[in-house]
Amino acid sequence: MQYQIKGDITPHLEVQLGPGETVVTESGSMAWMDTGVNMSTGGSGGLGGMLGRMVSGESIFLTRFTSDRGGDMVSFVPGVPGTILPVELAAGQSIIAQKDSFLVAEESVKFEITFRRKLGAGLFGGEGFILQKFTGPGLVFAAIGGEVQEYDLSSGQTLRVDPGHLAMFEPTVDYDIKRVEGVRNIIFGGEGLFLATVSGPGKVWLQRMPMSNLAAAIASHLPNKGG
Repeated sequence: MQYQIKGDITPHLEVQLGPGETVVTESGSMAWMDTGVNMSTGGSGGLGGMLGRMVSGESIFLTRFTSDRGGDMVSFVPGVPGTILPVELAAGQSIIAQKDSFLVAEESVKFEITFRRKLGAGLFGGEGFILQKFTGPGLVFAAIGGEVQEYDLSSGQTLRVDPGHLAMFEPTVDYDIKRVEGVRNIIFGGEGLFLATVSGPGKVWLQRMPMSNLAAAIASHLPNKGG
């Protein structure tokens, strides 16, 4: 499989499939493709995988794009302006991502829903409680809102992050949600009640324009129908 990421602010991923090669995406991400590409939509991971995706708020169906003859092109466009990040996973290597981060992957990549065990993350993490886990071998392409900032945290090194800005992290990273300290910070800070904490060792990928922030910015300019 060969690929190109084209564009800057609103990029798209152009994949050229070899004979018999298949890529997988959620319904609605494909933008255009050659006539030689075969498309099929169905569940993933059996009943358990479908139920897990339904609980996480994701579509229970995934769409597969296959080229029988090879040399066919299919393009995918993220739902928010930003960055398309390719992640090459070795056999058994995993990455954990917010549910909005997944764009497309090779068929060899395993999809799972992972639940964070910590009480704080479970009660207050929102999207951070139910995450997607991808295990190689294979390429995964992540859709990052805005530009991406990568940190390689050493053991014990911790960052506090607005939960919406946390796009992906390695499984070795410890993840939790903690309440913002101080009454004035809570009332006047404008950063919400909770912050995510991520502690090394391991890599984290942060996004500068989360989907929730973009939606809120657009909503603020819409007419107030109740007014």
